[in-house]
Amino acid sequence: MKTVTFLIAVVCLMMAGCATVRQVRQQDLDAWVGMPVEALDTHSLFLTVPMYRTVSSSGIEIRNYANGADVARCFGSGSAYAGGGRTVNATTFSTCTSNRVVCNNIFYVKDGKVLEYAPTGQCYTDDSVRPQKRYLNLQAVK
Repeated sequence: MKTVTFLIAVVCLMMAGCATVRQVRQQDLDAWVGMPVEALDTHSLFLTVPMYRTVSSSGIEIRNYANGADVARCFGSGSAYAGGGRTVNATTFSTCTSNRVVCNNIFYVKDGKVLEYAPTGQCYTDDSVRPQKRYLNLQAVK
């Protein structure tokens, strides 16, 4: 009975964890449409990641703010057995994997205004990627 209760608790916790999966929110993308590119240039998150800029043949500027990290994981196990003699048998196993997790924050810009924000890859959005009030404060200083 205790085992069944434990398994039910584990399943419930796993389901609750899935309910908090981070995702791209449309309202965060829409917040950038029509914003001056200077708001993007002064954003505290996008200032901290590499930016790659290209221009399409129709004159649309494409900015990719690549936010990524290298992730490595290693797992291992081992055992030792001492028989009746003076020797010990040991066995070990280990394995490692690594990959790069990247979100390409792609902005399409024309005539100094953001047309679209299209995060691509392993991305999520929240209030931290929205245009910041800092831009308005800097505009007031001019």
